[in-house]
Amino acid sequence: MESIVRFFQEGGSFMYPIAIVAAIGLAIAIERWIYLSAARSSNRKVFESLMPMISKRDFKGAMKLGNDSGTPMGELIAAGISRLAGGARRDDVEYAMEEGLMESLPRLEKRTPYLATMANVATLLGLLGTIIGLIAAFTAVANADPAEKATLLSQSISVAMNTTAFGLMTAIPLLILHALLQTKTNEIIDSFEMAGVKVLNTIFDRKQTNQAQTTETAKGE
Repeated sequence: MESIVRFFQEGGSFMYPIAIVAAIGLAIAIERWIYLSAARSSNRKVFESLMPMISKRDFKGAMKLGNDSGTPMGELIAAGISRLAGGARRDDVEYAMEEGLMESLPRLEKRTPYLATMANVATLLGLLGTIIGLIAAFTAVANADPAEKATLLSQSISVAMNTTAFGLMTAIPLLILHALLQTKTNEIIDSFEMAGVKVLNTIFDRKQTNQAQTTETAKGE
């Protein structure tokens, strides 16, 4: 702990903005991870509840459950089912579900891109702190005793590099967290697309089967 405190103190004033960037980035990552985990769980539960109702062709109940669920999955499926009332084609229902997906994407991707930006900011702040530290070091060494110049210069450069090291120590985890959250978001989006295909197949395959049975019955009569 003493080494960490000394490392932070020797880095100069630029260590504080880098620390603030790290704290904000970590807070965003935790909030996004909790939100996406909860969204994935709730979407799965809603989908598992809606599919039996759709299989039974209880579209009115499925649409009500989807709208009342408050989940992107429920709203997406409800948007598609709402088009069935007018005898819509498969393409019309699919377009409605795609529209619902586009409305849900901003909520899923919200604030995640900030992590990559903050990683770049932390790196740049570290480099800026090092450059300013080096400028101050060379200025101070210029007026020092020639015998002490090498020692003072090496010590000053070592201290100035602390900000670059701390900037990279902040940027690397933020980039990893950004990649993890982006992967998690893409998995949820893929689950929406999979659910949409299943719902469409369930609705229209069953509809075509019923129409075929009706036609055969009419011919038999």
